[in-house]
Amino acid sequence: MKKAFIILLINGLLFSQAITVAQTTKTDSETQGTITISGAWALYPMAVKWAGEFQKQNPKVKFDISAGGAGKGMVDCLAEVVDIGMVSRDIYPEEISKGAWWVSVVKDAVVPTVNAENPVLKKLMKTGVKRETLIGIWMTSEVNKWGQVIGQTLKYPIHAYTRSDACGAADTWAKYLGGHQEDLHDVGVYGDPGLAEAVRNDMLGIGYNNINYVYDSKTKKPAEGLQVLPIDLNGNGLLDADETFYENRDLMIGAISEGNYPSPPARDLHFVSHGNPRNPIVRRFIEWVLTDGQKYVSESGYIQLSRVKLNQESEKLRIHP
Repeated sequence: MKKAFIILLINGLLFSQAITVAQTTKTDSETQGTITISGAWALYPMAVKWAGEFQKQNPKVKFDISAGGAGKGMVDCLAEVVDIGMVSRDIYPEEISKGAWWVSVVKDAVVPTVNAENPVLKKLMKTGVKRETLIGIWMTSEVNKWGQVIGQTLKYPIHAYTRSDACGAADTWAKYLGGHQEDLHDVGVYGDPGLAEAVRNDMLGIGYNNINYVYDSKTKKPAEGLQVLPIDLNGNGLLDADETFYENRDLMIGAISEGNYPSPPARDLHFVSHGNPRNPIVRRFIEWVLTDGQKYVSESGYIQLSRVKLNQESEKLRIHP
C-alpha cells in the first residue's frame, strides 16, 4: 500500500511537471517570434518606438520595420508579405473588399512647409496662407509667384514639391485641397525625409510633411532650414491669436488634440493586416499598442486617440478570426 502510494505520488509530480513544461512552452511560444511591419513614413517613428519598448518586456520578440509610404504598407499587408501595414490615410472600399482589416492607433497631421530663408517669410508669418492660395499652388498652378501669396508684385517664383510615392501625407493634403494625390502638381520627391530636404535646400520651395519630419525632436521647434507655414483658417488675411500654434510641436499637438487644426489634414493613423491577425504575437503587440503603448505617444510627437476610440479599436481584436 505504501509502495503504491509512493508510485502514485511520483506519477503525480511527473504529471504536474509535464503540465508546467507544457504551460511554459506555450507561454514562450506566445512571446517569441518576429513581427514584420512596413508602410507609412508618418507612423514609422512611432512604430519604432513602440517596438523598442515592447521588446524590453518581451526580449524574444523581434521586429523588422521599414518605411516606404502608405501605399506600400497596404500592398504588403494584403499580399501577406508583412504582418502589419502602416497606413496614414482612409482605408478605401476596394481595399476592404480585398480583406483589409485595421485598427486606428494614433493621430497626427500634415502641415505645409517653406524654407527658413524664404524672402517673404516675415509677411507669411503675420498673414498665414489661405486654403484657396494653397489650391492655386498645388492644384491649378494659378499661384506661381510668392508675391501672389502676400498680395504684392514680387516676382520670386514658387517651387512647389509633392510626394512621388503613393502615401497618406499626399492623399491627406490633396483631400484638404479638394482633390486626390494625382491632382497635386510640380516636382515629385520620394518620402517624408526627401520632401523635407528638398524644401530645406530651396529658398523658394514649398512642401508639406507629417509633423514628426518638421519639428526637431529635442528643441520641438521647426527643424533647421524649415518653417511651418501657418494656415489662415478663417480666411481673414491675418493670423488671429487662435491660429498661432505652429511655432513649436507641443502647441501644434495641442491644437490638433483640441480640434483647432482642420481634419484633414489632421488624421488617424492605422495598423492594417489581411484579415483579423491570426498570429498571437501580432495580436498581443497590437493590444499593447492600444493600451500600455499609449504612454509613449505624446513624447514621440503624436496625439492620442480618445479613450472611447481606443476601446472601440481594442474591441476589434476581440472578434477572433
